[in-house]
Amino acid sequence: MSSLSELELQQLAQDIKSWALEFGFSECRIVDPELEQYREGFQAWLDKGYHGEMEYLANHSDLRFSPASLHSGTQRVISLNMAYLPESVETVKRLQTKDKGYVARYALGRDYHKLIRKRLTQLAKKIELAVGEHGYRAFVDSAPILERQIAEQAGMGWIGKNTLLLSPKAGSWFLLGEVFTNLPLPVDKPTAKRHCGSCSACLDKCPTNAFVEPWVLDASKCISYLTIEYDGIIPEELRSKMGNRIFGCDDCQLVCPWTKFAKHTQEQDFQPRHNLDNEDLLTLFKWDEDTFLKNTEGSPIRRTGYENWRRNIAVALGNAPTRIDIIEALEDAKSTASEKLRIHLDWALSQHQTPQQTPPL
Repeated sequence: MSSLSELELQQLAQDIKSWALEFGFSECRIVDPELEQYREGFQAWLDKGYHGEMEYLANHSDLRFSPASLHSGTQRVISLNMAYLPESVETVKRLQTKDKGYVARYALGRDYHKLIRKRLTQLAKKIELAVGEHGYRAFVDSAPILERQIAEQAGMGWIGKNTLLLSPKAGSWFLLGEVFTNLPLPVDKPTAKRHCGSCSACLDKCPTNAFVEPWVLDASKCISYLTIEYDGIIPEELRSKMGNRIFGCDDCQLVCPWTKFAKHTQEQDFQPRHNLDNEDLLTLFKWDEDTFLKNTEGSPIRRTGYENWRRNIAVALGNAPTRIDIIEALEDAKSTASEKLRIHLDWALSQHQTPQQTPPL
């Protein structure tokens, strides 16, 4: 790469932002992040066990706070976001339809990792065509990176009390990605202020009271963690609070006033597959493992695994309106269930007992 003048770098930064829009990103900002300031708070969060069983969050801490350690020679991070919520997909109404499954809206279509990584790489190669080899590496939730903090420092928005990045232009219905580059590009101004004010809607409306305080999430109580990351027996006291949420949870976004500014996606890959935005819980529960693997191919849902998928749906069926076909399906599943799944099936069945069916003490 030949040396670029300051004016050429300024023009290149403008071009990069234009190219980013052409590749389907909603916004692009450039930053030289200072991340060491977050180390103490992050370590305190880990020390309190708020990361649950996500041990990978405790690993590679030196990399997490030093972008140049992840990609040698890094001088700037290009931070980008991409909207993912389809316009036709219902949210609150679906949560209120208790016999249908609710899947976090980012997971309805194709795995965002693949889509966004491809677009990031296309953008990086476009830069390469313009200036020659620049030394880059693209990331999408795929390395120990403080994505939200980087985006906040890039001026894309601010980290809200729900720990998500909030944008005055797009709410929070978007996904983040980064290109680490060795180019000394001009940087954007950071977000000067967090604009949550006195609002506490996300804290107050969390179904499982997972927020310890503003900006502090106890992931071990978070429905997203429980239904995606957690491989064990869901605490009984949380099961009735999970409602029909079978993969992830969007509640702290749905109640946030800033989501009224969200932009809908036009990306075909984010459109729902296999009727996942409107499917009956019982239909999903009856998927055998081959069907699960087929229908979740290229989907983030594959991450939870078949047994935990059925575990999650069993809990949701326990929270659904009582129907004889639901009771029969739960009973039938017990004969081949693992001990972990059977515990959730028994709980679900107990939720459909009438007072006459409940044995005396």
